[in-house]
Amino acid sequence: MQDWEEQCEELLHFIDESPSAFHAVANLAALAGEKGYMELQETEDWKLVRGGRYYVKRNDSTIAAFSIPDIDIVQIKGFHIAAAHSDSPTFKIKDNPEMPVEEQYVKLNTEKYGGMLPQTWLDRALSVAGRIAVKQGDEVSTRLVNVDKDLLVIPNLAIHMNREAGKGQEYNAQTDLLPLYGEAKEGRPLSEHIAEAAGVKKEEILAHDLFLYVREKGRRFGGNAEYILSPRLDDLQCSFAAMTAMAESCPKNYINICVIFDNEEVGSTTRQGADSSFLQDVLFRVKEALGQTDVWLRKQLANSLLISADNAHAVHPNHPEKADPTNRPFLNGGIVLKYHGGQKYTTDAYTGAILKELCKRADVPVQTYFNRSDIPGGSTLGNISAAHVSVPSVDIGLPQLAMHSAAETAGARDTEYAIRMFKVFYED
Repeated sequence: MQDWEEQCEELLHFIDESPSAFHAVANLAALAGEKGYMELQETEDWKLVRGGRYYVKRNDSTIAAFSIPDIDIVQIKGFHIAAAHSDSPTFKIKDNPEMPVEEQYVKLNTEKYGGMLPQTWLDRALSVAGRIAVKQGDEVSTRLVNVDKDLLVIPNLAIHMNREAGKGQEYNAQTDLLPLYGEAKEGRPLSEHIAEAAGVKKEEILAHDLFLYVREKGRRFGGNAEYILSPRLDDLQCSFAAMTAMAESCPKNYINICVIFDNEEVGSTTRQGADSSFLQDVLFRVKEALGQTDVWLRKQLANSLLISADNAHAVHPNHPEKADPTNRPFLNGGIVLKYHGGQKYTTDAYTGAILKELCKRADVPVQTYFNRSDIPGGSTLGNISAAHVSVPSVDIGLPQLAMHSAAETAGARDTEYAIRMFKVFYED
């Protein structure tokens, strides 16, 4: 098996084991821990040493891992930072979710999380995962939970009952998109499934952050198995690539950081989002633990680079006209360098040139992306993060189709391309 095939299989396994942002961060922490990264707590003092490897989490859904060069502090040149996000569009379960229907069915009350393609969630086997808060004795703690069974479906309305469905339809989140859970007379409360999966008593559960997820496993497909089809490629593909490269690299002159934020899909304006103080707090505490001044930190940041990694749109085989006429990324075409005149992507001539040089040194192909001038694009992490930590930054992604679908398509080779580029970045 070639390197890119091994990395592709590891990515698909990682995604399968990460049905929520909480699980993704736990698995990224485990990936770093296997390579000698030690967990720190925001509530405790930090003691850092030369050559040390560390990570810290916030809200169990955001993580920053960092490694310090084994050199004298005066030789450190700055920070090499990569950022991605742990969340994907889905449905969040409300409190008191069971809704009986004519004393026959029970459906669950949910709300949309992020901007998904809602029709892609219909008629698929779904389940529930996330985090619960439990009280045991006098303590309140959190636990991850994954109901690892085919539990739910959001059923379509038959074409015979909606003759206009084939002409396109708008979906009402409160009436059209609620999942069927079970029978009203014989079914078990959802709380019993949650408690059983978490290994607690249902009366111990105080609150929850629970989300639907697609039960479909990621897989390779195509004439030569050159593509992958998987849920949550946006943005677990970039998160996996950045953290894998970080964990396997040794810094020489720069402090390496890999930060994976939550809540990008809903605007990043949370204490664990890119619009929070999290990255700024980590940098400040690293500076303090190394016994340095604010001036030292500002000097290092002026000589640093942030790579914002969030997947990019590939040219669509059925709608190539939706892509920019002269900047046309394709699956398996390598790293996508993203530009935007309104600075939704932060790439400029200087940082774009650095990224191209990194790809050249890694022997990785690079492509460019611009939105069509008459089609507005989405937002990402780079400009939000740079507003809090003002460093030169560049926006990249891996090419994919059907972004924000329940199952997305990407190139099987592109994950390994990203890992190689990030390794060059992290190893100077």
